[in-house]
Amino acid sequence: MTESSLDTLPAATAQMLAGKIRTRRARVGVVGLGYVGLPLAVEFARAGFTVTGIDISEEKARRVNAGDSYIGDIPSASLAPLVESGRLRATTDFSAVLELDTINICVPTPLRKTKDPDMSFIVSACAEIGRYFHAGMLVILESTTYPGTTDEVVLPMLAKSGLQVGRDFYLCFSPERVDPGNPKFQTANIPKVVGGCTPACTEMGRLFYAQALEQVVPVSSTQVAEMVKLLENTFRMINIGLVNELALMCDRMRIDVWEVIDAAATKPFGFMPFYPGPGLGGHCIPIDPFYLSWKTKQAGIEARFIELAGYINGQMPQFVADKVQNALNDAAKPVKGSKIHVMGVAYKRDIDDLRESPALDVMMLLQRRGGTVTYSDPYVRRLHLEEGLDLEALPESAAADADCVVIVTDHAAFDYRGLVERSRLIVDTRNALKGVNSTKIVRL
Repeated sequence: MTESSLDTLPAATAQMLAGKIRTRRARVGVVGLGYVGLPLAVEFARAGFTVTGIDISEEKARRVNAGDSYIGDIPSASLAPLVESGRLRATTDFSAVLELDTINICVPTPLRKTKDPDMSFIVSACAEIGRYFHAGMLVILESTTYPGTTDEVVLPMLAKSGLQVGRDFYLCFSPERVDPGNPKFQTANIPKVVGGCTPACTEMGRLFYAQALEQVVPVSSTQVAEMVKLLENTFRMINIGLVNELALMCDRMRIDVWEVIDAAATKPFGFMPFYPGPGLGGHCIPIDPFYLSWKTKQAGIEARFIELAGYINGQMPQFVADKVQNALNDAAKPVKGSKIHVMGVAYKRDIDDLRESPALDVMMLLQRRGGTVTYSDPYVRRLHLEEGLDLEALPESAAADADCVVIVTDHAAFDYRGLVERSRLIVDTRNALKGVNSTKIVRL
């Protein structure tokens, strides 16, 4: 279906909504103003739409309305003019849905401890939207979830209104592809996949995103779009699991895994380098594949690669703690009573995101073994760990007082040359000290 074909649809709602979208008169809503929702809201406001962000957090709504960004990829200097011009506002009141033409749902989708999907945030958001739902709306779910969620969970809740999907309203799924801290690829220039419950829904979603984003990739159904996201992150998770297992093997055989990977990466075909580390972090890669694993179990299929890779990646914080313990033993010191300083606690370099960060597990493991743990991180000023452990970030110079320094997150801002000079012992889990030769460095 082409853009112009919407004009030939019998439903007057299609023609009206498509016209509003093309002329930027559509009133855009974004539910969930986190790492996905706020950047999306900003892009549509930049494109000339009037955007309303809805979030249950009064603090987030207050900060958005003050032009004060809490998302690293959205500077306050970019947010404030949009707020001041009236293009973007935030609220905690779902009655704002009454005035909206489109809604993007960008709420969290965590896993329970049993690794079952937690749909409570999606269900809650849809229940609130349903109270004010009306004909002529486009609703797009962006929260990562298992294939079938849009049709099996969201659609029935919206259909309670008596409206018909594809005629009276339009429903799609479009996987978020946010990579926090990526200077090259951000919301506007990352290709946007979208699949609808009907062909008309897909086309409406494509038309909508095309107004603000550089490239839109329509697919045939919501299930295909949902599976796209899971494939992308399962691919990364399994390959990281493979290279982490290789790191464990190389450690036993006293082979430098980093040198092995660098040499293999010179092959111009058939190989893509992945790198080991202290564990997986972030909201996507450690979690999304288990949505697929859970769904396939419902179909009687065992996702063996996913389960195995998840197990290996989950063991990496333990491997790092063992590495620290062995390094201290070689220096004739026990973990118990030793001062251990962690460099970087965010889940990846140059951001402040702590979600699923392996640094937290490494710190707790070392703490439980009797170590006195401190940390430095220019992006995370305070840290609350389990068992009532509250820590404040220390300056990098604190490394000089430690018996062992552990590089967990390789922020670009760290002075690595100075770190080597002032430290007694360093365990480098990220190859941040590549090319530096010193007997005080122990590599993953």
